[in-house]
Amino acid sequence: MIPDSTFYGTEKINRIILKIAPPVMLAQLIQALYNIVDSFFVGRFSESGLTALSIIYPLQLLMIALGVGTGVGINTAIAYYMGLGKDKRAKDIAGIAAPLAVVLWVLFAAVCWFVMPAYARMSTDSQQVTKDVVTYGRIVCIFSFGLFAESVWSKILQARGDMKTPMTAQIIGAVINIILDPILIFGMSGIKPFGIAGAAIATVVGQIAAALVVMKKAYSKSPALRKYPFIIKKVYSLGIPNILMQSAYTFYILGLNLILSTFCDQAVTVLGLYYKWQTFFFIPMGAMQTCMVPVISYNFAAQRLDRCKTTFKTGLLWGFSLMFAGTLCFVFMPQILLSVFSSDPLVLEIGNTAFKIIGIGYIPLTTSLLFPVFFQALGQAIKSSALTIVRTVLLFVPLGYLFSRIGLGWFWLTFPVTEILTSLLGLYFYRQFFKNYS
Repeated sequence: MIPDSTFYGTEKINRIILKIAPPVMLAQLIQALYNIVDSFFVGRFSESGLTALSIIYPLQLLMIALGVGTGVGINTAIAYYMGLGKDKRAKDIAGIAAPLAVVLWVLFAAVCWFVMPAYARMSTDSQQVTKDVVTYGRIVCIFSFGLFAESVWSKILQARGDMKTPMTAQIIGAVINIILDPILIFGMSGIKPFGIAGAAIATVVGQIAAALVVMKKAYSKSPALRKYPFIIKKVYSLGIPNILMQSAYTFYILGLNLILSTFCDQAVTVLGLYYKWQTFFFIPMGAMQTCMVPVISYNFAAQRLDRCKTTFKTGLLWGFSLMFAGTLCFVFMPQILLSVFSSDPLVLEIGNTAFKIIGIGYIPLTTSLLFPVFFQALGQAIKSSALTIVRTVLLFVPLGYLFSRIGLGWFWLTFPVTEILTSLLGLYFYRQFFKNYS
């Protein structure tokens, strides 16, 4: 059942965030932990496997972008109609989640099966790394139905105010992955070692388990087929900014990987290791974004702009605190973070410089990430998408290329410069919006 729909409109913003954010953050932090564990065991198995994980990471992000972006569209639409008091429409939107998840899975699995070898060869000249990319990539893509189902069903429950069930699901999935990793990678108790394929199998089993946990509470009966066009249009009008934002990460990371591959495989590995550690800060930030969207969407529909502004400022406060911790870790602990995964002297040398420079940009990164979410929740897809495109398409890769022409050490300046410029554009849009509504 959908709870009292006045929750987002009457409760104090800090109390809403404190109630719904911690379970999401805890679950996402555990998700980050099992990604770290994946890389830890694969790194112990082979250096080529560690590089392969860095190369396949953009495709995993693309899967998450499609699944979570669709889920966010469903989540936002449900919250919007709750704000209007149209609970029946909200239930219809929940009912379309499972069919959409199936369509996304079939399309993504089919495409990835055929393009995986070419994608691998484009990213590396090493035959062993190419083999590892194809092996790991095909498994996580072909069996990605758990990821897509869990993504959309969790967002339904979050829109209804149930943060504990998605948290429980992700914890269970993470624990299963962590337990299976060493067993399947190295072989134990009569089970033969699967190597990097074992890491992929552990990942998809954990995803399927998580999907089964949320299915019982989130699954809703499909609405009549005649309602599909309207609902799909509404879902993706709200979800496309998030999909674009997440998908853009895929393409800019791929672009950065290709730039770094002109130097050496170790530089690509360093970028992959950075993104592993980054998840400890970005995933809680993503949880904050998830919590902000339905609150802002609800209150915008109810014409409570004061509460929209308060929600955004509260998110900024939490975000700045989180990212300041990230700055301290990357600037003062780079060798410790790198040595968890690799003992390669060149990886440690390159990473020491990279982590320190990237860490400087973590404070402006907060506004760079939250401004697009704010406009997405208001239904202003053009501004939200523009900020994402500017950050990931117009700034990241072109700046990365320009700085790389000076030298590898200069390449890492791409990160803080991009976040500062994107934040300035977001601030301009933000002031313009409230000026128009004043």
